[in-house]
Amino acid sequence: MKLKPLFDRVVVKTLPSKAEKIGNIILPEITKQPEISEVVYLGVGKVDGKNVEFEVKVGDKVIFNKFNGNEFKLGNETYTIIKEKDILAIIEK
Repeated sequence: MKLKPLFDRVVVKTLPSKAEKIGNIILPEITKQPEISEVVYLGVGKVDGKNVEFEVKVGDKVIFNKFNGNEFKLGNETYTIIKEKDILAIIEK
């Protein structure tokens, strides 16, 4: 199944990470922010009727605040849909 986000929306898939352990305390994944994800789908880029080119592209690794998006499940995968302006940075190699 393929998604087509609307306007300036970006669909990202969270990359796996491990829970951190400090002493005898294990920090759950939810406490880690921001989150590193991979862009999997892009909208058309229209904002207020104007075509706007995306800064990100499919395959980019990006950092965004986990609580800015809407998480959903499609098949066995969990995705997050966010606006491009909510992406904090692109991780370059």
